[in-house]
Amino acid sequence: MRWLIKGFGALLAPTAHQFYQALSQPQTTQRSLQTELFQQFVRSGYGQSLNITSIDDWHQIPIVTYEDISPWLDPEQSVDTILFYEKTSGSSGPAKRIPYTRALRKSFNTLFCIWAHDLITHGPKFETGKVYMCISPKLISPDETAEGLEDDSDYLDPWLRWLLKPFLVSPPDAHKPQPPDIFQTNLCKTLLLEENLETISIWSPSFLSVQLDYIQTHRQQLRSQLIHQLSPARAQLLTHKTINWEALWPKLKLISCWDSAMAADQVSSLKTHFPNTLIQGKGLLATEAPMTVPLVEANGCVPLLNEVFFEFEDDAGQIYLLHELALGQTYSVIISQKGGLYRYRMRDRIEVTHYYRATPCLRFLGRSNATSDMVGEKLTFAFVSQALKQLGLTTTAFQCLVPSQRPYPHYAFLTDSPADITTALEQHLCQSFHYRQARLLGQLQPVQVHYSSDMQQQLMQYHYQQGKRLGDVKYPCLLTTPMDTFLTAKAEDISPSAVSIIQN
Repeated sequence: MRWLIKGFGALLAPTAHQFYQALSQPQTTQRSLQTELFQQFVRSGYGQSLNITSIDDWHQIPIVTYEDISPWLDPEQSVDTILFYEKTSGSSGPAKRIPYTRALRKSFNTLFCIWAHDLITHGPKFETGKVYMCISPKLISPDETAEGLEDDSDYLDPWLRWLLKPFLVSPPDAHKPQPPDIFQTNLCKTLLLEENLETISIWSPSFLSVQLDYIQTHRQQLRSQLIHQLSPARAQLLTHKTINWEALWPKLKLISCWDSAMAADQVSSLKTHFPNTLIQGKGLLATEAPMTVPLVEANGCVPLLNEVFFEFEDDAGQIYLLHELALGQTYSVIISQKGGLYRYRMRDRIEVTHYYRATPCLRFLGRSNATSDMVGEKLTFAFVSQALKQLGLTTTAFQCLVPSQRPYPHYAFLTDSPADITTALEQHLCQSFHYRQARLLGQLQPVQVHYSSDMQQQLMQYHYQQGKRLGDVKYPCLLTTPMDTFLTAKAEDISPSAVSIIQN
């Protein structure tokens, strides 16, 4: 199999080498791409409505959000044929429907080819090529039509999916409508049976954590169901109170997932289970566009500068091009891509960490709007992250602070740790001036701690029922939208506690 993997790498080499050349001349590459995108822009219904005819007037194209341009994203206004619409995960607001053209899918295809070539050339020595790519069950009934992508491989062109098919590990009926518990059982059985698994490609690391928790909890039942399919040695591993995950998948070499900002703590948990496995961040990758690609050789993430045109805004509102970025500085990302989004504000913040060849490497810091503000308390992701670290919970503990409007505005802390931390948590939150003021004024009730040993499993079930793809769901330390439906439905199943330490 090793020779076949090396042959696959050779097939990807031309795309990778072209990209490396682009990294050596970022200004020229970006200018050429900008010209191509502008020609597409002036032919679109959106571009014609603005009556901008010269690329020298690019700066007059407004910087927009999805709400600003959603009326222009229908097929009649597009220059290229729209293959389908893909929903964003909606973790920081309502889900958005992003049009996918062949050119945009080719951008994702290019990213995959570059990434795979780098791993084959500079990464672990892959031998079996077996890979699980994240699949979420369809939220439709059998007589409905599916919309959008089914799994990671659907970001790729048909020829590349065909080449990958023999290597893909997939549970039975993965793309058919099914309840989440059936999907999870089938997935866990499939993973247990695949002794030669080498790569796991998912989005949120919590998706894998939930599957590991399920296998650990139901290990005896799964062992009994698979007793005639598992080798005696693998069946024996399922008898242990704490499963040795690297022994269960002895050939596992790579886990690809989000690892920055909101996902950083979740990755720490995975590292305790897979200390000898390369856990590589996906970089800045969104439904709207593939923005950066992780390269082993670059020791970081480089922008996909031959497929996406980048602009960056500093805190003063000044706009910079890719080659103008300063080392160590932070910016908000604005993109123009081949699917019909022009000067589109991603609301992602990045830091310039170092340079690879002549191109800056970018590290994702988080969303620029990661603030929860029900009554003026203005809790930010950075503050809450620091407050939770002061609690001293284990790195594997699930921690998520959620705003709630019922019965009165307050925060609910969701965790799978039974530690008594309610008083300490309220004290740490009150270190925020605005939070403490809201508590003193009676605008906020005290924080409530909700404990359940399978909290992540309950949240995944909830998000499934809300119509979200399970593999996409993020569980940051701070959510910015209430989850009152979840909290009310689980009131009898979880153990809430509350405390007031504010003195008038």
